[in-house]
Amino acid sequence: MKELTLLSISVGAVIGVVMTAANVYLGLYAGLTVSASIPAAVMALAFYRGILKRDNILESNIVQTMASAGESLAAGVIFTIPALVIVGAWKDFAFWPTTLIAVLGGLLGVVFMIPLRKALIVEDKKLRYPEGVACAAVLKSASSDSKLGLRSVIQGILVGGSIKFLSSGLGILQGSVEWAAKLGKSVFFFGSDISPALIAVGYIIRLDIASLVFLGGAIGWIIAIPLMGIPPDLVGASALDISWSLWSTKIRYIGVGAMIVGGVWSIYSVRKGIASGLTGLKEAYTKKEDAVHATNRDLSLTVLMITFVVCFFGMFWLYDYLIQSFEYAILTTIIMFVAAFLFVAVSSYIVGLVGSSNNPVSGMTISALLGTAALFLVFGFKGDSAILATLGVAAVVCCAACTAGDCSQDLKTGSLVGASPRAQQIAQMLGVVIPAAVIAPTLSLLHHAYGIGTGLKAPQATLFASITNAFFGDGQLPVDMVIMGMIMGIIIIVIDSFLGRNDWKIRLHLMPLAVGIYLPVTLSVPIFIGGIIRYLVIRAKGDRPEGEDAGILASSGLIAGEALMGVLIAVFLYLNLNMKLDLIGKQTSEILSMFVIVGIAYFLHKLSVKKSV
Repeated sequence: MKELTLLSISVGAVIGVVMTAANVYLGLYAGLTVSASIPAAVMALAFYRGILKRDNILESNIVQTMASAGESLAAGVIFTIPALVIVGAWKDFAFWPTTLIAVLGGLLGVVFMIPLRKALIVEDKKLRYPEGVACAAVLKSASSDSKLGLRSVIQGILVGGSIKFLSSGLGILQGSVEWAAKLGKSVFFFGSDISPALIAVGYIIRLDIASLVFLGGAIGWIIAIPLMGIPPDLVGASALDISWSLWSTKIRYIGVGAMIVGGVWSIYSVRKGIASGLTGLKEAYTKKEDAVHATNRDLSLTVLMITFVVCFFGMFWLYDYLIQSFEYAILTTIIMFVAAFLFVAVSSYIVGLVGSSNNPVSGMTISALLGTAALFLVFGFKGDSAILATLGVAAVVCCAACTAGDCSQDLKTGSLVGASPRAQQIAQMLGVVIPAAVIAPTLSLLHHAYGIGTGLKAPQATLFASITNAFFGDGQLPVDMVIMGMIMGIIIIVIDSFLGRNDWKIRLHLMPLAVGIYLPVTLSVPIFIGGIIRYLVIRAKGDRPEGEDAGILASSGLIAGEALMGVLIAVFLYLNLNMKLDLIGKQTSEILSMFVIVGIAYFLHKLSVKKSV
């Protein structure tokens, strides 16, 4: 059966480019991205079965491999590279530096992950790789109605795009609804973004994770902000302004401290599994290639070494170009490669253990950034060049870790459907290189239209900019808030360990809770609503495989629709074309927007309960 064909590569490239652009928007908006594997698999099946009237599971697998590679690469880029603009090191997103960081970081993630494949994916039976298994179930299901699945995706795209157009385009709906009030010496705040994409994210990650994100938001906004009181210099400000000021200057740094602890704990907790995987590296390439079956054959060591060397010298050249120092470019490149390999191994293992939704990439990237910054200070490297180099290391490490996690899930899918690892690895590399070309233009477009760090909050990038500016610039971190977050993180880990040892169904995973503290609560609320909808659907219909849940596919459509419409509106804004209509007052618009939230929830619940793919 044919596998890596021109058709499968072309379809995978098209879907990959679309999902990459969508996830660039989503990540900048919400600090979260979602996997493209299952919707891409459904669209591939619909194309091959519905249009071409042929059933080629291996070609469909190549399509989803390429599509998901672009999505994961987008996550790595938008979590880090915008920090260079926010901190003032860059004025805009130059095409070649941005694209090279994405391509070389993504390729390193694939190259470093491939030698771990047999030890982690084939031999380690306790690693489940849940998204990979779910995607394989979609591809293998001969009874799966791919046309119905595609219809669910399209419905989601239309709903998500329409609501985004009514809010950001025409201005009829509000982007968010917020309330705040002063009571004594305290201020109270609550609000919600009007976002189909965020409700969809909550549906996909389920209630257990969505509730932790919301709990983090509640800790920060409903508990901590009132307890902190109104700062003396803000007594005359509005309740809304006071709330947002307290969050931006204090509360979110509690989340930073918790995320640092979460990143370190993640590495420590999987140390034995990683060590076991690394011991299998020698055995992975001792057998002669002819003796290895095609379904267990990786890219040759020669190809991996050539790619590694190209990445090494490519990154060295880029760092030398950015920081204008030969010696520090060598140091930066070495630090980056060591950190990238470590966090690729961690990411590949963790996604097998708990799934991609729980992969603590933010925590790992913070750890890499702090370690790099500390080393630079030891070597006396300071100033703007140190900021560029530190964020350059963090960007490549983040791209590598995100791509490696996705590659692991895709190779698990391939192992279950009888695919060739070598063909998938080639597709993964193509899925990195081709969509990378749209990332820089999309970032520039969104930055000029909305403002990255302002209109689009880019939570992780804003955080990394603050940390590097505190190390090497004139910025300051509220160390007391960071320490408070670290103490909170340790307490949460202790509680979660107790719950795990006693087989409690309720768990307190640190990273989603820390992310919830760090994100605005207006993002957490719709995510929580989506999680509740998923819970109600499971109660009504049972816990179906994700590939058979029309809600998962509709959610993917909601995300893609809102994100792509956001990019399209950005084009109009860039061209100074104002489409906003002054038809109704703000209060009426807010009431209408709340009804829209209810309508989205109803749409997703009804579709999920009535249909199965």
